[in-house]
This record gives sequence, structure tokens and C-alpha cells, in this order.
Amino acid sequence: MARGQQKLQSQQKAAEKRNKEKKSQGHSLANQKAAASKALTIKCSVCLALMPDPKTYKQHFENKHPKNELPADLKDA
Repeated sequence: MARGQQKLQSQQKAAEKRNKEKKSQGHSLANQKAAASKALTIKCSVCLALMPDPKTYKQHFENKHPKNELPADLKDA
């Protein structure tokens, strides 16, 4: 059984090493969410959803709020 215990310890050590390497690369979920939230700059006036650009906002508004009148800033977009 000594070899079985040694195998488990080796696997745990390798898993910890992989986790440390992942964290050191800087591709964590928190970093990705922060970068994505910076890109979302436009807020829908009706439902307050965030969008990255006016074109997407216009499409959103036409599809989700068809009964509402288009805002003035979207009429020329």
C-alpha cells in the first residue's frame, strides 16, 4: 500500500503545481470579467442592459422593445 499512497501524494503535488501555473499566467475568471465589463459602455434606457456599441444597442432596442419609440441617439445610427 505504500506505493498507492505515494502515487496519491504525487498526483496532489502535480495538481497544485498546475494550479499555481494557471494563476501565474493571469487568465483568471476575474480578469476576464473585468476586461469584458470595460467593453460594455452603452446602457439601454428601458431595461438597463449593457451593450458594447450603438449598432448592437439599436438591434437590441428594435428586438426587445418594439413598442417603445427609438431614442434620439439611435435614430441616426
